[in-house]
Amino acid sequence: MARTLSTMMELGTAAPDFCLPNTNPRSGGDTVSLADFNDAPALLLAFICNHCPYVIHIRDAFVGFAKDYQSKGLAVVAISANDAGTHPDDGPERMAEAASKNGFTFPYLYDESQTIARAYQAACTPDFFLFDADRRLFYRGQFDRARPRNDEPITGEDLRAAVDALLEGRDAPTEQKPSMGCNIKWRAGNEPAYAVGA
Repeated sequence: MARTLSTMMELGTAAPDFCLPNTNPRSGGDTVSLADFNDAPALLLAFICNHCPYVIHIRDAFVGFAKDYQSKGLAVVAISANDAGTHPDDGPERMAEAASKNGFTFPYLYDESQTIARAYQAACTPDFFLFDADRRLFYRGQFDRARPRNDEPITGEDLRAAVDALLEGRDAPTEQKPSMGCNIKWRAGNEPAYAVGA
């Protein structure tokens, strides 16, 4: 499996706008946009996909994390941007199946054009972006230290610490370690400059 690190977008960056089709009708409407979360004190965007071993490794824990923090006011959105032409398991129908099977309580959006992934400088799955009430980037980094090939416990401690700090009005964590996962499966000729060599 490819090992790719997140790009670590500059903290304080404004959240790029998005409006994408939602494959999880149990959470959100047919399309979901950034403006749908205007009243949320914090917003987490997670670039994930169905087949990535790194995502699968933390998926149950992430679903549990989302349930915990949605009850505290965190808005959670997952986005898949993989090329379904080369990776059909990551297409919209399979996304809908995965959302149902795994109990997603959040929208699961399909970025077919990969425009939104590029706007967020998403590089890997999973890749997390936490924004404050003004939609400025507060945290980008790993869920925790757990990886498919290590024995670290899956706790979500890094992301939990960041969300706790944000919701409690404290400063962003000073140490933010990049997420690691499979590279986003870009369409041929659509690879952004920051992903070359990923």
